[in-house]
Amino acid sequence: MEWINAIFMRGGTSKGLFFDARDLPEDQSARDRIFTGALGSPDPFGRQLDGMGGGVSSLSKIVVVSASEREGVDVEYTFGQVAVDEAVVDYSGNCGNLSSAVVPFALQVGLLSAEADGPAAVTVHNTNTGATIVVRLTVRGGVAETIGDLVVPGVAGSGSPIELQYVEAGGSRAGAILPTGRPVDRLDLGDRTVEASLVDVSAPVVLVRAADVGLTGTESPDQIDADADLLALLDLIRRAGTVAMGLAATPADSPLAHPKIALVAPPATTTLLDGTAVEAADCDLVTRVLSMEVAHRAIPGTSALCAAAAAQIPGTVVQEAVGVGAASAGAARDEDTPLRLATPSGVVTCAADVRLEDGIPQAASASLFRTARPLMRGQVAVPH
Repeated sequence: MEWINAIFMRGGTSKGLFFDARDLPEDQSARDRIFTGALGSPDPFGRQLDGMGGGVSSLSKIVVVSASEREGVDVEYTFGQVAVDEAVVDYSGNCGNLSSAVVPFALQVGLLSAEADGPAAVTVHNTNTGATIVVRLTVRGGVAETIGDLVVPGVAGSGSPIELQYVEAGGSRAGAILPTGRPVDRLDLGDRTVEASLVDVSAPVVLVRAADVGLTGTESPDQIDADADLLALLDLIRRAGTVAMGLAATPADSPLAHPKIALVAPPATTTLLDGTAVEAADCDLVTRVLSMEVAHRAIPGTSALCAAAAAQIPGTVVQEAVGVGAASAGAARDEDTPLRLATPSGVVTCAADVRLEDGIPQAASASLFRTARPLMRGQVAVPH
């Protein structure tokens, strides 16, 4: 048994093990064995009982944080999505939720120091996507404040707001907001075609009309997960989108964690996981996102940013759905206002600054608010 320093952190609607790079071996394969062993993967029972993971993608993640030598950057981090049933760590994308816990972790372990209490802005670099993120938060007693009034849908209670502003967020992996140059693509699945908007803002996402796969968009995660035929179809669509975006040579080569696939629909009354409801008038878009082939209980932060950007690009399935909602409400929606996303856990609000340059959309920035806090610190046991 080996013991390694770590902090178990919640960021947004995800939890993960955070490591200081100084405490890890340089060899990547050795690191991966630590990460999978610590989280309890592989687990054929899907529960990760012999590790810190929670049996679903949002609870099976790691983050490695280090000081940065990049000019203008304070700290950098690498995100790893750990498969539950395989001894695999996928580094193909970023996690918008856990990104909110990077600076709080860095303050805890001394990678960053705060000169005074109060508002602080920290520039962070994500090594997976090359993204630059300006993190704004409140510091109290040298660490990140955790007490506050911000409620994140899917997280009980409230916390101190942490703003994540992704700078020049377009084309994180695929080189452009619209990797194919088109707002909608027809993906060939062999026996049928499906329309999708392929968008890359902070991380790539395949956005599909819920109606095109026989759904309303208001289905619960459990309903989606229980439909094996639907899951197989969505995985085919996701993999076809991966190839169209230039992220894989063949569908079989598609990374496990990215791109994600999101189902979108016009505003509708939605029953949440806690039994309450979101009225159609209180949202601009209904969405359900799958991560690692499992329906997310809320929404990945990067997927929310993609939706916010897509809502401002004419012709995308997102703008179409948002437009239907605005028409039903009898008023045009101001594109400068934040987008309200109805997720299974509640309404998530996010924003994007999308501008046309020579007719090509560019994302000057994209932002959302999260909360984060450390759950436990010490050492994690890793089996040999």
